Amino acid sequence: MAFISNPEFSEETCFCFSGRDIFLKKSGELLKFNDLIYFNKLDKNSDFFEEKAFGICAVSVSEGIEFSQEYVKIPMRQFFADNGEELIVKSSRSRAILNWRREMRFCPSCGKPLVESEKFSARECPVCHKIYFPRIEPCVIVLVRNGEKILLARHAQRNQDIYACIAGFIESGETAEQAVKREVKEEIGIEIQNVVYKGSQSWPFPDQLMLAFTAEYKSGDIVLQKEEISDAGWFSKEECPETPLPGSVAYRLIHDEF
Repeated sequence: MAFISNPEFSEETCFCFSGRDIFLKKSGELLKFNDLIYFNKLDKNSDFFEEKAFGICAVSVSEGIEFSQEYVKIPMRQFFADNGEELIVKSSRSRAILNWRREMRFCPSCGKPLVESEKFSARECPVCHKIYFPRIEPCVIVLVRNGEKILLARHAQRNQDIYACIAGFIESGETAEQAVKREVKEEIGIEIQNVVYKGSQSWPFPDQLMLAFTAEYKSGDIVLQKEEISDAGWFSKEECPETPLPGSVAYRLIHDEF
């Protein structure tokens, strides 16, 4: 599963990203290989790779570049909402790897420029011969129930006026279930119980693996961690505020699609 940095021809699924956006044809169709060549030449800072084993070929370009009216740029979250699991998985992997490639250019041990591995989807140091694979950051996300109501929160760092589940990174030494309880206690101030694993999703913003859970309210009152949460409350399905779009693990939790 080695990277091919300068493919000459590809029949794989093709993607081009700019920040948190993805390019499509103006008709709404996916890009073809020749479109990737166009974007690769358009931006001298672009990155271009192919992974035949996963059936993907992708380019990243700088934000704010001017491009032909033949293309449109939409948020990846909207792309997830409009497409099925196969395209979500392929686009998530493509963007996550491009994010990693942008940051992993030099060997953390000796500082030398890394080169593409000939055997793996990885980068290798030509001096100390250490191999570095794309990283994954494990996170938890949980929907807490209290009778017929669910706990939803507005995250302070988001620029969208939506309410979602409590989520956070797993810390060193923790189990995923311990992280669920800690995050809810830290951000909302309540105790929970009966933590149940429901599923997972790659979330390439930039490199998370979201582990989804449900849990039940146990005790305590809502006390917000203001630097993380701007508002939170218990909502019935009839009074549910605006939530994340379909295609996200948060949507599936909130709308009982697991």
